Amino acid sequence: MAGLINNLLILLLLFQNICLGFRSSLSVFKRYKDTTRSLSSECLGSEQPVISLGRSDFALDIRMPGVTPKQSDTYLCMSVRLPMDDEAYVVDFKPHASMDTVHHMLLFGCNEPSSTENYWDCDEGTCRDKSNILYAWARNAPPTRLPKGVGFRVGGETGGRYFVLQVHYGDISAFRDKHKDCSGVTLHLTHQKQPLIAGMYLMMSVNTVIPPGEKVVDADIACHYKRFPMHLFAYRVHTHRLGKVVSGYRVRNGQWTLIGRQSPQLPQAFYPVEHPVDVSYDDILAARCVFSGEGRTTETHIGGTANDEMCNFYIMYYMEAKHAVSYMTCTQNANPEMFRNIPQEANIPVPIKSDMLKMTHGHHEETKDSDTSSLLQQAKKEEEEILDQETKDGDRSSLLQQAKKEEKEILDQDFHIEEAVEWPGLDLKLGQVSGLALDPENNLVIFHRGDHVWDENSFDSKFVYQQRGLGPIEQNTILVLNPSNAKLLHSTGNSLFYLPHGLSIDKNGNYWVTDVALHQVFKLGTEGKEPLLTLGVALQPGSDRNHFCQPTDVAVDPITGSIYVSDGYCNSRIIQFSPDGLYVMQWGEESSLGRSRPGQFHIPHSLALIPDFSQLCVADRENGRIQCFKLETGEFTREIKHKSFGRELFAVSYVPGGLLFAVNGMPYPGEAEPVQGFVMNFSTGEIIDFFIPLRKSFEMPHDIVASEDRTVFVGDVHARAVWKFASTEKVEHRSVKKAGIEVQEIKESEAVAEARLKNKPESTHSLKDADKQPLVQQASSTGVSFVLITTLLIIPVVVLLAILIFIRWRKTTVYGGNSDEEHKLDSSSGRILGRLRGKGGGGGINLGNFFASHKGYSRKGFDRLSTEGSDQEKDEDDGTDSEEECSASPPPPAPSSS
Repeated sequence: MAGLINNLLILLLLFQNICLGFRSSLSVFKRYKDTTRSLSSECLGSEQPVISLGRSDFALDIRMPGVTPKQSDTYLCMSVRLPMDDEAYVVDFKPHASMDTVHHMLLFGCNEPSSTENYWDCDEGTCRDKSNILYAWARNAPPTRLPKGVGFRVGGETGGRYFVLQVHYGDISAFRDKHKDCSGVTLHLTHQKQPLIAGMYLMMSVNTVIPPGEKVVDADIACHYKRFPMHLFAYRVHTHRLGKVVSGYRVRNGQWTLIGRQSPQLPQAFYPVEHPVDVSYDDILAARCVFSGEGRTTETHIGGTANDEMCNFYIMYYMEAKHAVSYMTCTQNANPEMFRNIPQEANIPVPIKSDMLKMTHGHHEETKDSDTSSLLQQAKKEEEEILDQETKDGDRSSLLQQAKKEEKEILDQDFHIEEAVEWPGLDLKLGQVSGLALDPENNLVIFHRGDHVWDENSFDSKFVYQQRGLGPIEQNTILVLNPSNAKLLHSTGNSLFYLPHGLSIDKNGNYWVTDVALHQVFKLGTEGKEPLLTLGVALQPGSDRNHFCQPTDVAVDPITGSIYVSDGYCNSRIIQFSPDGLYVMQWGEESSLGRSRPGQFHIPHSLALIPDFSQLCVADRENGRIQCFKLETGEFTREIKHKSFGRELFAVSYVPGGLLFAVNGMPYPGEAEPVQGFVMNFSTGEIIDFFIPLRKSFEMPHDIVASEDRTVFVGDVHARAVWKFASTEKVEHRSVKKAGIEVQEIKESEAVAEARLKNKPESTHSLKDADKQPLVQQASSTGVSFVLITTLLIIPVVVLLAILIFIRWRKTTVYGGNSDEEHKLDSSSGRILGRLRGKGGGGGINLGNFFASHKGYSRKGFDRLSTEGSDQEKDEDDGTDSEEECSASPPPPAPSSS
C-alpha cells in the first residue's frame, strides 16, 4: 500500500513539472494573452490566439471577433499585434473561411493599423503607414505553402509589428440567422532566421477597354526588371466575369518562359509555379489577360465594380535576405511589339464547367445600384490601400505627412512645365554655371566659374590641374538671387575656388560645394569666407578614403546629417561621411564593357536625396540613367531609364511629394533625342512631362533644382545662363508631342471626376467655347456703360445685405442668438465633403486620378478600386577620362564633361 502511495506521489510531481514546463514555454506570450480581446463564444478555436509549436515556432490565430455584417459588400478590418518585438518569419498560412459568407480576405503587415478598435469599417483604411500584402484568399482557395527556408519577415527593425486582416462580405443573405462570423487565417511563424525572404510582385492593367460584343480583347502588361535576382514560386490571377485566361511570363533574350497560366473563374488561390523560374536584372516580366465582351451592350473599363473589369497577375517570390524587397508593381506595357511573339497558349481560354463557374462565383447577384456616395467612399478606401504598397521606406517622415506626399505623387501629374518668360535672370552676366540650389528661404543660389573655364588644357592625363598659375577665381562664385525678380541678394565665394562644380544647401543654410580642380569638397557658412569643413587633399587626385578625383556633387541627409559625395569624373563611386567628415563607407564601380550593371557608374554626376523614402538617386551621366540606393546601406533599389534621355543624363532633383526632375545632354551626331527637361513620378519612374526653353536654347544644361510649388531652375554651363520654369495647369484633353512621341492625355480634377459619377461628361471643347462666349459678347457690347453696369450690380447686393442684417438682428433679439442649427449645418456639410473626399489616413493616393491619367480610361463605372492591387470588387451585374567643357562637340566615343 505504501508503495502504491509513493508511486502516486511521484506521478503527481511529474505531472506538476510538465504543467510548469508548458506554462514556462508560453510565458513570453502571457502579457499578450491577458490583453487579448474577448471573442464570441461562437468563434471556436480562437480563444487562444497564440499557440506554442516548440522552442522557436508558434502559431498566431487571426480571426474576426464574432461579427455580423449589416449590408452586402461590407469590408471589415481587425488587427493583431505580433506578440513580441523580435524578428520573426511567417512560413505558412491556413485560411478559415467559406465562400458562402466571405468573398475574399487580405492580410497586411504594417506598423500602425488605422484603428485600435476590436474591428472597424475598412473605409477608415487598413494601415496608417506603409503596408505590404502577405496573403490573399478568395473563393474556397486552398492553403498557400511557402518553400522551405522562405518566409515573410515581420517584427524586428524592418518588419511590420501588426497584422491587419480585411474581410470582404459580399452577399449577407447567409447572415439572416444573425450568426457571428469568425473567418480569418492562422499563421505559422518561426524565430529561426530564414535565408530567403518572400515578397509580392503585382502586374496590373490600368487602361484596358473592352468593346461590347467583342469576342477577344487582350490586356498586356510588361516591365523591365531592374533589381537583384528573385525566384518565383507561386502565382495568382484575378479578373471579373469577362476574363477567360490570364498568363504570366519571364522574357529573356527573346525567349518566353511560363510562370503560370490559369482561368480567373477558378478558385483564386496562389498556385505553385510548376517549374522553377528565376528573374534577373534586365529580364522582362510580361502578362496577358484575355477578355470577351460578348453579352455586354456598353464598353467595359478597368474599375472597382463587378460590372467593370480587372486584369491582375500576382507573383510570389523570394530573394536573398540582404537584397530583399517586400513589394513591387508593374502597371505599364514597356514593349507592346514583343507581344506578337507571345506563346499561343496565352490566347486559348481555359474551359470551365458550369457547376464550377457557379461555385466559384457564389450564389448572389443581389447588390446592383448602391448609393453613389458610398461607392465613392469604397473606391477611396481601396485606392488608398493599393497604392500604399508602392511607398517605400517612408518611416522617416510623420505618417500624416507621408500620406499627403503619396497623394501628391498622382495629383501632381495634372500640370505642365513652361518657361517663365518674364523672369529677367536669363540676362545675368555669369560664368560657366555649374551648380544650382535653393536655400531655406527658397532663394535661388547659383555656383558659377567666373572668368575660369574648363577646357582641353585644364588637366593632364593623370587628372592634375594644369592652370594653377591663374590663381583662384577672383569674382564671387556663389550668388543668392530673389527667385521672383532675379535681384541679387547676396554674393560670396571669391578667391576660394578654381573650377566649381556641384552645389547643395543643408537644412541650416550651409553651402556644400565641390571643386574638380582642387579635388575637394567644402562646407561653407552663408558668408562663405572660410570653409567650416574640408574633405580631400588640395590639387591631389586619388581614390582612397582621403582623396577624391574630380568630385561632382554632394548631398546632406537632413535627418542624420550624413554626407554623400559623388566621385566623380575619374572615380566611379559614392562615398558616405559622418556629419563630422569621418569616412563611413562607399559603393560603386566603373561600368563594364557593354551593359552597365546596377551600382556601376560612368561619371556619377549629380545627386538627389529622397528623404521621404530614405534613398539617394544618382544621375549616372554617361550611362544615361538614374540609379537609386538605400541611404543606410548603399544597396541598389531601382533604375530609371528612358529612350528620351538619350545617351547622357546630367542632373536630377527631387521635390517632396514624389516628383523627380532631370535634364539630359546634347545628342551625339546622328542621334535624334533632343536636349530637354523631364518631370517624372518617382514611385513609377514614368515621365509626366517634358519642357524646353522658349528664349535661347539649351546647350549643355548642367544642373537643375525644383521647389515644392513646382518652380524649376536650370543652369547651363555652355550657355552661361539660368532659366526659370513654372507649372501651368494642363488642358483636360491635350496631345503632347515630344521627341517624336505623341501621348494623348486625359486629365481631370477630382471634383469633376466625382461629378461624372452622376452626370454625363460634357465635351471639354464645348466648355471652353462656353467660357469664351461671354468674353466675346462683352467685348462687342461697347455701347453699355461700365459705370451703369457696376451700379446695377451693386444696388441689389446692398439691398440683400441690409435684409440679411435685419433678419439676423431680429433672430438674435427673439431667440437669444442661439446658433446650434448653424453648427449642425456646418457639421453636416463637413460630413458630406468628407464622404466625397474619402475616409481614412491610410497613406493612400487617389487612384481615380491615377487611372484617369492613362489613355483610354473612362470613369464610367469606376466606383471602387481594390486594396490588393485591385481585388476588391462589388458583385454588381573612350578618349580621356579628363572630360572637357569646351564649345566644340567631342567625338562620340569621348563624352563631354562638365
